[in-house]
Amino acid sequence: MPVENGDTAGQRGQQVNGEVSGTPRLRGMGDPLLQDTRAPDSSRTEVMAARWESGPVLGDEDGTPGGAPQRAGQPEEALMTELSELVQKVVKRSSWWERHGVDISILACSFLLLPAGFLCLRSAQTIPFLAGVLTLGVVHHTLTVKGSHLASHNALTESKSWGKVWAIFFIELCSAFTVEQATYNHVKIHHGYTNVIGLGDSSTWKLPFLNRYVYMFIAPLAVPILTPLVALDLLRNVEWKAALRTLCCMFLGFYCHYWLLLHISGFQSPWSALLCMLLTRSLLAHPYIHVNIFQHIGLPMFAADRKPKRIHLMSLGVLNLPRNALLDWSFGHSLISCHVEHHLFPSLSDNMCLKIKPIVSQYLKQKKLPYNEDSYGSRLRLFLQRYEELMVHAPPITELVGIQ
Repeated sequence: MPVENGDTAGQRGQQVNGEVSGTPRLRGMGDPLLQDTRAPDSSRTEVMAARWESGPVLGDEDGTPGGAPQRAGQPEEALMTELSELVQKVVKRSSWWERHGVDISILACSFLLLPAGFLCLRSAQTIPFLAGVLTLGVVHHTLTVKGSHLASHNALTESKSWGKVWAIFFIELCSAFTVEQATYNHVKIHHGYTNVIGLGDSSTWKLPFLNRYVYMFIAPLAVPILTPLVALDLLRNVEWKAALRTLCCMFLGFYCHYWLLLHISGFQSPWSALLCMLLTRSLLAHPYIHVNIFQHIGLPMFAADRKPKRIHLMSLGVLNLPRNALLDWSFGHSLISCHVEHHLFPSLSDNMCLKIKPIVSQYLKQKKLPYNEDSYGSRLRLFLQRYEELMVHAPPITELVGIQ
C-alpha cells in the first residue's frame, strides 16, 4: 500500500493523567487544534520516540525483518524477556481449568444452547421467536469468532494434533473458511507484522469505495455472504486436498444449519430458512467489523524495514476495549479487553489473557510504554468523524526516531 508523503505526521495517542488513551491525534489532517501547533500535552509515544536510538539494524530476533532501535539504558530484548518471565510464572501456577477449561466450557455451553435456539424458532409468538434468533446468533458468533480465533492459535489444547482437529472444526465447518489461509493471514501476517504498512496493517478491512455510514452500519450485514466467497477465492492458493476438505466442511456446515431450520424449527420454505440463516449469522456482524478496525487502525503504523521490536510494536499498535459481557462471551477476552495481552502472548487462551492483564498493564506503565485503552463509543465516534483519514487514505508512517 502506498504511504502518504508530505508533512503528514504519525498518529499519536492522547495522554490523559499520564496514560495514553486509544484516541489518536493526527497533525496536519484538518484538526484546528493541531494545525501548525503541537498539543500542550506530548504523548507517551513522542516521549518514548525521543529516547530511542536510530540505527540501520536488519533482521531482528523475532524472525521478521525490521529495525531494532534500542531504548536508552535497556535493550528491548531484555524488556520482553522480563515480561515473559513474569507471565510464565503465572501460567505455570495456573491449573488446566484456568489455561483451557474455562474457554472450552464456554464453547461447550454454546453447543448445548443450540437445541433451545432451534426449538424457539418453532414458536409463532414474537418473543420466543426473537429469543431463538438471539440464541442462535450468539452461539454462531461464539463458535465462529471465539472458537476459530482460539483454534487458529492452538490455544484450546496443548496437543498439536487435537489443535488441528479443532481448527478444522471451528474454522472450516463453523466459519466456512480454510484453515491454511486463516492461519497464515492472521497468525503469520497480522501477528507477525502488526501495524506494518503493506503487511499487518489491517488494510484488508478497508473498503474505500464505501462511505462511512454504509461501511459502519450496512456493509456488516453482508459478512455471512462475503466470508465464504472470499474463502472460495483463496482456495486457489492451497493444495487440492486441503481445498477439497474445506469445500466438504463448508457444505456440511451450511447444510446442517439449513436442514435443522427446516426440520427442527419448522420453516416451510427454503427462502425463509435462508433468510433466518442470514439474520442469525449477521446478528453480531457490526461489532465484529468494528472491533477488527478499532483496535489497530488509527494507531501508529510502521515501515517494514524500520519497525520497532515486538514489545514496542505491540504496545504502540494495539488497543484494548472495555469489558462487555456479550462480546466477552461471543468474541473472547483476547479480542476485546485483553487484545494487547493477546498480541504479546498469542498462544494463551482468553481466560489466561484476562488473568495476566494486571501484570502486563502494570509492567508496560512501569516501563513508560503505552498501554492503549479506549471505549467502544469513543472509537466509533472517532471513525465516523475521521473515516476518510483512517479508512480511505493510506496511513502515514509514524514519526519515530529511526523509523521515518
